Amino acid sequence: MAASAGPEIERLISLLAKLPGLGPRSARRAALALLKRRDQLLNPLSEALADAAARVKTCSLCGSLDTQDPCAVCADRERDASLICVVEEVGALWAMERASAFRGRYHVLGGLLSALDGVGPEALRIGPLVNRAAEEGVREVILALPATVDGQTTAHYLAERLAGTGVSVTMLARGVPVGGELDWLDDGTIAQAMRARRPA
Repeated sequence: MAASAGPEIERLISLLAKLPGLGPRSARRAALALLKRRDQLLNPLSEALADAAARVKTCSLCGSLDTQDPCAVCADRERDASLICVVEEVGALWAMERASAFRGRYHVLGGLLSALDGVGPEALRIGPLVNRAAEEGVREVILALPATVDGQTTAHYLAERLAGTGVSVTMLARGVPVGGELDWLDDGTIAQAMRARRPA
């Protein structure tokens, strides 16, 4: 960054570059766009960030983010409390909600088990999940974790930990996506789709 940009602009670019999906070039472009449109972008964004920092908290029940505790999903009496869907992070919970395919409750782990990254069971919200699953009325825990090595390792570990609770433990189906063409899919997806086939 040129020294003529000033330390404030350099700090803004540096902070923007730390966001997922933004590198130094994208951060410079974003900073420039914000600075050029202060009234329409920069000032409202700074207010929204300050408001979020002051008001957003982690739900003590599921680990989601909301301005209330318990969060809106946990507080909704219309949701099926007998179903718990386990997700890696809050972003996955939001994706599930966008699909409107699940009307139960959630549990956010806060990550995945990873020996390479030094993430063990104690770093995740596994104990609270086991406690919730053991509560009266819970009948199924759905593991909605990524189809990665760490995701599968975490799913197997959770299935073992939940075995003593008496609840049914299921996983999301994997395979051919809606609108997917076979010749564009990887071998693992095709193999999983074949194993998970069902009656037509």
